[in-house]
Order: sequence, then structure tokens, then C-alpha cells
Amino acid sequence: MATALGLAAIFERYEWIVITLRYAGSAYLIWLGAGVILNASKSSKVILKVHAVENLSFSSIVWQGDWVELLNPKTVLFFALFLPPFVSAGAGEASVQAQLLILGTLAPLTAIPSDIVMTLLGRTVTKSSNENICARLIMAWVSGLLLMAIAVNLHLQFI
Repeated sequence: MATALGLAAIFERYEWIVITLRYAGSAYLIWLGAGVILNASKSSKVILKVHAVENLSFSSIVWQGDWVELLNPKTVLFFALFLPPFVSAGAGEASVQAQLLILGTLAPLTAIPSDIVMTLLGRTVTKSSNENICARLIMAWVSGLLLMAIAVNLHLQFI
């Protein structure tokens, strides 16, 4: 929210910043994707371990997660660098704010379901992925290529 409200005014006034951030964000996505692919072979051979976790209430877990995100400077950096490439700056300050707020809200909302599923299926997924190194290698390549495809799409706008 702070990113949306604070950066919207800057993006509206200096459109070149959005363009610069779009290229920086794309380069970052390509760097992440290439890193995933380059480390795919090594990371696919790592044995994952599941440890016992302290049993906390759902509200306690959400509260801890909120505080971690609010106090983590990487969260602000992520939203400041990742969201602007997806924003159209020419539509006016209010529109830029709305776009950033929507994207900033969608990011955690899309992560929550997958986090819950992985939490519930963690042991099963860990066991299965430890037993199938080939599948882990394929998943690493696919995820790396998807990150790079998103970066390319930011400029060529296929989708």
C-alpha cells in the first residue's frame, strides 16, 4: 500500500522511471530464471528434509506473517521493483495508484492458496520430489523458462 501511494505520484511525474524499472524488473526476472536453470542440476540432487513444526493457531501464524512482511525491507524492495513493470503510467496518478494497489493486493492473494496447499501437502510433496530427481529437474527448467518468458512478454506483450 505504501509503495502504491508513494510511488504513484513519482511515476506519474517521471514516466521514464517506469520504463527504467520495467527494464530493471525484466532483467531481474531473466537473472532469476537463468539462475534457476543454471542451478537446476545441482538443486535437483539435494535431499529435502521435513522437520516438526510448532503447532500454532491460524490467527497467530497470520499475525506473525504480517509482521515479518511489514518489517522486511525486501518486501518493499520487491514491490518497488517488481510491480512497476506491469503498470501503465500514462493513465494518470489515480490510475497508477489503483493499478499498484490491485497488483499489490493480488500478489499475496495468489500466494496464499499455494502456501496453504504446500503446508498441508509438504511431507508428501517432499517425499515425492526426493524420489524423482528427473521431475525436480524438469520443474526447475520450466520455472526458470517461465520467469524469462514473463520478462520477454513485458516488452513484446504477447499476452
